[in-house]
Amino acid sequence: MPEVIPFKEIAHVFKTFEHTAWRFETRRGYATDRNSETWTRWQAGEDVTHEPPDDWRRNVAEQTARGKRFGRVRLVDQPLTEGQEFLLARAPSNVAAGDEVRYLLRANAARLGLPDFDFWLIDSRTVLRFVFDEEDTTLGVTVSQEPADVLAACQARDAAWHYAIRTADFARRVASTV
Repeated sequence: MPEVIPFKEIAHVFKTFEHTAWRFETRRGYATDRNSETWTRWQAGEDVTHEPPDDWRRNVAEQTARGKRFGRVRLVDQPLTEGQEFLLARAPSNVAAGDEVRYLLRANAARLGLPDFDFWLIDSRTVLRFVFDEEDTTLGVTVSQEPADVLAACQARDAAWHYAIRTADFARRVASTV
């Protein structure tokens, strides 16, 4: 098994990448979200849709101002899990910073043969595959620049991006069903 690198040790790639940083999110929830102060406020009924910029969003805004692109596709269930509802509520802040977030139903992802693991694809050259424990805590990532891994990630990105729905459109669809 490849070496698991703590996420902090490779976080610099989100400042040094050249063109694109793209993420595929497959989990039904993340421990980092559930352990955050924003989660607590959201669960108490506070609107967390338009949060002030944090370090992540400031960096996204800086990098996109330089012409770089951030994007991601989040797999979601029907009905949404609590973790997916939270991420949808927070997505407008990321989108406003320049991180284009889209949504794809898990059933559609399965029909497309998309992977069932989270990863970042950096500049279509490097795959950072997340490693989680049973509690959805990020343990780190494995790094690959193997052509087969990169090609598979690029193909997954292209298919997911094509079929995924922009945040605002997806949020409207969800709101119309409740």
